Amino acid sequence: MKLGLGIPWDEARPRLPMERIQLAEQLGFDSVWTAEAYGSDAFTPLSFIAAQTQRLRLGTSVAQVAARPPTTAAMTAATLDALSGEGRVILGLGLSGPQVVEGWYGQPWGQPGKRLADYVQIVRKAWRRAEPLHHDGEELQLPYQGAGASGLGKPLRSILHANADLPIWLGTGAPRHVQLTAELADGWLPFGFVPGMMEHYRPALERGFAARHGRPENFEIQASCHVFCTEDVRAALEQQKVVYALYVGGMGHRQLNFHQQLMMRRGYAAEAERVQELFLGGHREEAAAAVPDEYVDDAALIGSPERLRERLLRWRDSGATGLILHGADERALRLLAEVVC
Repeated sequence: MKLGLGIPWDEARPRLPMERIQLAEQLGFDSVWTAEAYGSDAFTPLSFIAAQTQRLRLGTSVAQVAARPPTTAAMTAATLDALSGEGRVILGLGLSGPQVVEGWYGQPWGQPGKRLADYVQIVRKAWRRAEPLHHDGEELQLPYQGAGASGLGKPLRSILHANADLPIWLGTGAPRHVQLTAELADGWLPFGFVPGMMEHYRPALERGFAARHGRPENFEIQASCHVFCTEDVRAALEQQKVVYALYVGGMGHRQLNFHQQLMMRRGYAAEAERVQELFLGGHREEAAAAVPDEYVDDAALIGSPERLRERLLRWRDSGATGLILHGADERALRLLAEVVC
């Protein structure tokens, strides 16, 4: 299993723990990952990191599809790849949800799966430069011919001779989108994956691989988890339960909350409904208390060094080929690197 380091992204001021990033590289970590929602973007931090590291792969987990046109994502990722040393960049893409897509980016939610498929195909066409870029998809078309079009648009070919094999990974969780990932992408950033979940997702993956005539040799599955190296497991669980209550209860609309759906997929349907009911009713402490301990514990690495080592083995045997660690301090980085790297 390859280890990756997740960088804080949802804070009022962007910060990069460069000493920890450089230590991770020294310890044999494979990659470093950034994200975005409605704050700092995912690519700018990777540019800064690229200039101060040599080997770490640079991944977005994830860059949001609604945040930029597909050709802009192609340009940004290809430029970063060329400047950082070809072969380091992984373009991880994800959909977000309608509240962010329409409320922040001002884009239609539309048919997200079809939009994602169009997006991936356009990015690849831009990198390959086989011909001037033309795409006639159900959700995205180039040249643009919709409302307000001048009729003067023409297919163009990228000036930059990009790495045509730059990998695209997709952050997905719904079975139909997992299937799309296996069909189109080079890797998977599974939403809410925990040890024991592979059997749930395997049918969708297999359908997608069948559509492309087999699983590619280099297809990667990069899960993620938070790390708390502590003797006080209870305190860490309580801290994380507050976060889960926010996401399951209030991150999304009452009728469409992907975090609540994830909790249901993991076998906690009644608890998911209860958490949302309490949170939306203004009972946030009770909502956090209603999040089951095991729901949090299974999705994280929490405990003493001995417990971390033991529970890391569950992730190693989960079917994931890599694991992004969030919140790991220097002690945890060194400890987990000893087990894996």
